[in-house]
Formats: sequence, C-alpha cells, structure tokens
Amino acid sequence: MRTRAVLTDEDIVTMGDAAVAHARTNQWNVTIAIVDDGGHLLWLRRLDGASPGTAEMATSKARTAALGRRESKIYEDVIRQGRTAFLSAPLTAMLEGGVPIVVNGDVIGAIGVSGVKSDQDAVVARAGIAALGVE
Repeated sequence: MRTRAVLTDEDIVTMGDAAVAHARTNQWNVTIAIVDDGGHLLWLRRLDGASPGTAEMATSKARTAALGRRESKIYEDVIRQGRTAFLSAPLTAMLEGGVPIVVNGDVIGAIGVSGVKSDQDAVVARAGIAALGVE
C-alpha cells in the first residue's frame, strides 16, 4: 500500500503566515487561499485593502492549481497561444496566481493569491509553499 503526505493544520498555518508576511513586506494587498488536493477551501485571508472580489479569485486560482495538478498560469498560457477550447474546461480561474503544493510528486493542495499583478500573486503563493521546505 502506498502512503502520501497530506496537509496538516500546522502546515496550513505555516504556509498562510509566510504568504501573509511576504505580501506585507511588499505592501501587496492580496487575498490568500489554501485548498486541499480536492480543491476544498482550508484557509482564507483577505489582507486590509484587498478588494472583495479577490477572495473568490484567490480561491478559484487555488482550486484550478489543485484540480489541474499544475500552476494555473499554464492554462492561461495555453489559452493565450490560441487553444481557446480550454475555456470550456471545468476550472474557473485559468490565470496566474495558483500554485500546487507538491510533496514527493503528489499534489497535496494548492495556494491561490489575488490582488496584485499575476506574477506577484504567484510569488506570494510560492513564498507560502517555501515555508514548508518542499518544492
């Protein structure tokens, strides 16, 4: 029988705190969402000044990364290159800012961020994941 890592409450708090710290250091008003491998919301934090719509977008970016098993930016790039059929995929936020959490080759969740430029959103997500010492 194969075993695999899962996100714990401690992992979620560690990643969330690191992502918040990174966003605050850069004075980025964002929302950060952490989901499990099934795209279910585990943690959400909307920083002061982040617009209300960022809460839904961050969650959707995280779900896209978790369910798609890859960064949400990949979908954005594929669509931008002309493969518009991807717009019918059952993923709701095919924009940069969703990053999967990968441990030993398994996607165990994802972090999605919304509120600044998409590449900056992804940087905040990666800062959270880096706090786990994986990927």
